[in-house]
Amino acid sequence: MADLPILLLNSFSYILVLILVAMGLVIIFGLMGVINMAHGEFFLLGAYTVVMTDSLGIGFWPGLILAPIIVGLVGLALEYFCIRFLYDRVLDTILATWGVSIAIKQLIIIFFGPAGLMVNPPLPQLVNMGLIEYPAYRLFIMLASLSVIGFTFFIFLKTDMGLAARAVIANRNMAASLGINTRQIYRNTFTFGSALAGLAGAIMAPLMSCDPQMGLGFFIPAFLAILVGGTGSLSGILAGGMVVGGSDSIISYLFSPVSSQIVVFTLAVIVIRIKPQGILGTKRNE
Repeated sequence: MADLPILLLNSFSYILVLILVAMGLVIIFGLMGVINMAHGEFFLLGAYTVVMTDSLGIGFWPGLILAPIIVGLVGLALEYFCIRFLYDRVLDTILATWGVSIAIKQLIIIFFGPAGLMVNPPLPQLVNMGLIEYPAYRLFIMLASLSVIGFTFFIFLKTDMGLAARAVIANRNMAASLGINTRQIYRNTFTFGSALAGLAGAIMAPLMSCDPQMGLGFFIPAFLAILVGGTGSLSGILAGGMVVGGSDSIISYLFSPVSSQIVVFTLAVIVIRIKPQGILGTKRNE
């Protein structure tokens, strides 16, 4: 019984990070119709930014600040030199970003090696929460993730940029006819979505073995969370993240990671079969 609060807190922290990763992916996919197969590698680059600053003696916190900036710039370069030529060509974007993901992994192996690397815990203390003592860094992850998720919702719901982005999501051609610069919106949102993945990777680096395959462990659940929650609604990722992340973490603890993957994929298939647009998804008009 004493393990229950720890299980729930661990599940909540995992759900929040998953939502953070999936939010960057859903912004790109929902707005542009681009399936970014390199999104997991953006997570990877964020983690290795922290690995680099930690190994150089600079520390974790500067790496946490640099990670979304560096990965956002990588996303900007990818959009400018590649993605912008492939809009409305879904298969081509899948192949192109898949190639980029392979290239990023190989570069990581060349510069850092194939073995897993560890980052020194920035907050090793335990916080007394009455019945249990809980790691301070996991509490920081929850606070940071909630803050970034709230900030993202604020941008998309309360700012002119967000209003323009939602207009493009609802009907791209109509938004363009009203004078909205869809090209600029695409560039900004791809950069922002990439930066979110980099930030998530940097946050999770102290809790994971940083290796060239670590991005895949978050990319697949994040994509399932989008399919379950819905691609046409930013709030849908909250529902999808709760379903996928909660099921994954709880069943992994009670049974095994293999069992959790079977259940998560089964749940995703059932939800998509009943509601093809996802729990809170809407159809996109072109």
